[in-house]
Amino acid sequence: MKRVIKEIIQFTLIAVLIVLPFRLFIAQPFVVNGESMFPTFHNGDYLIVDQLSYHFKTPDRGSVVIFRYPYEPSKFFIKRIIGLPGETVAINQGIVTITNAEYPEGLTLDNSYVTEESPDNLTITLTDTEYFVMGDNRSGSSDSRAWGPLDEEFLIGRPLVQLLPVTDLGVFPGDFTE
Repeated sequence: MKRVIKEIIQFTLIAVLIVLPFRLFIAQPFVVNGESMFPTFHNGDYLIVDQLSYHFKTPDRGSVVIFRYPYEPSKFFIKRIIGLPGETVAINQGIVTITNAEYPEGLTLDNSYVTEESPDNLTITLTDTEYFVMGDNRSGSSDSRAWGPLDEEFLIGRPLVQLLPVTDLGVFPGDFTE
C-alpha cells in the first residue's frame, strides 16, 4: 500500500512539474466570450493560446491576439491587430487607413472579413509600444476605438489551435496578414 501511495505522489509531482510551467508560460486554454470577433470566432469557441511566440517576435497586422484588458487586467480579450507601433491609424466611416514609413500616403486595409462596418471617425498615432486592435464585428466590439491603444505589456499570445467546435478545428485560426 505504501508503494502505491509513493507512486501516486511521484506521479503527481512529475505531472505538476511538467504541466504547471507549460500552462503558465507556454500555452493556456481560452474560451471566446461574446460576439466581438464574429464571424471569425463565436461565443464559446475553445482555443489554445500560444504564450511563447511574442517573447521572440512581434505580432503582425492582421494577427488575432489575446490580451489582458488594460483597465481590468483580470479580464482577457480577443481582437485583431490593425495598427502597429509607430503608425498612424485613421478611420473614416469605417474605412481604415494606415500611415507609416512604408506607406507615407496611406494604406487602406482590406476589411473583406468584416460583415458590418461601424461608422467611426478617428485618427490616432501609436507610440513605439502600442497596438491598435479591433474586433471583426466592428459594430459590436469594445476595442481601441473605445478605450485607446493597447500597450504591448498586456499581450498574452495568439490562438495556436481551435479545438471547439470540432467543425472549425484548425491551427492559427483567424490569422492572416496584410
